[in-house]
Amino acid sequence: MIRLFASLLATLLVLAPVAVQAQSQAQSQTPAFSSSRIIVETRGRGPDIIFIPGLGSTGSAWRSTADRLDDRYRVHLVTLRGFGETRIGDNVSGGLAGPAASEIERYIREQRIARPALIGHSLGGQIALRVAADMGQGAGGDRIGRVMVVDSSPFFPSLIDARTTSDQVEPLARLGYQALLLFGDQALKSQVAAFGVDMGLAGDMVFQGLGLQGGDRRVLAQGLYEALTVDLRPRLSEITAPVTVVYGWTRDPDAPRNRLEGLYRYGFEGLPRTARFERIEGAEHQVMMQQPQRFLAAVQRFLS
Repeated sequence: MIRLFASLLATLLVLAPVAVQAQSQAQSQTPAFSSSRIIVETRGRGPDIIFIPGLGSTGSAWRSTADRLDDRYRVHLVTLRGFGETRIGDNVSGGLAGPAASEIERYIREQRIARPALIGHSLGGQIALRVAADMGQGAGGDRIGRVMVVDSSPFFPSLIDARTTSDQVEPLARLGYQALLLFGDQALKSQVAAFGVDMGLAGDMVFQGLGLQGGDRRVLAQGLYEALTVDLRPRLSEITAPVTVVYGWTRDPDAPRNRLEGLYRYGFEGLPRTARFERIEGAEHQVMMQQPQRFLAAVQRFLS
């Protein structure tokens, strides 16, 4: 028996380095990812989480959350080129959210990531929905494990009036596009207000993303235009992954954020399975920064 145990132990000691070497070789065989539209920072080990920032933000918007997760998960922090101080690359033309979603999908395929969790804020939430729809039913299903959208909507203007259409809001979006190019992101909101335009909560959610880290005016203007005009509600039926919606909330009954869940429930009703809604008291649009502990707890529930 002792001889058998010694033989088994010797075998394990011989095979262990081989197994580690094989794992290392498998990782090294994963091709390096390069994109002219997105940048991805990866760290940690374990199940995969892909974080997608909102308008005018970089992957660093998620850093405090990622720092608490990268001992148990492999986190991927996405930045759209042109946000912050990054070079604009090919985002200078040809749209923003659609190409970014396509590049995230290519990243998932090329890096051989199995059923990642997607977490997107604001415009990044819309991009997460695009990825989940693209890699849902039409792609064989189950390519995405789960999705969390943070203070985001499949169609932001529906938070004002569910009957609003993209065509109706397009002139306002074009005005915002031109104003951002003319005045820059820091002055845009006050200029839009000076034009006599009030988009209420939906406008606050879109415009509050601007100026956080800023970026190239061209990519910010395009992102603003798309956030106001793209309606993803017809694509919700293609999302097979479970969806969690996290949003800032207040107890004040007179504040628009107090009534946000009802608006969200209506906007996300096209999902095949009912979304889970988590409100974060004391937060507004930048939920993960304004209430980091409460947001982290919501993420941990989402991942469990």
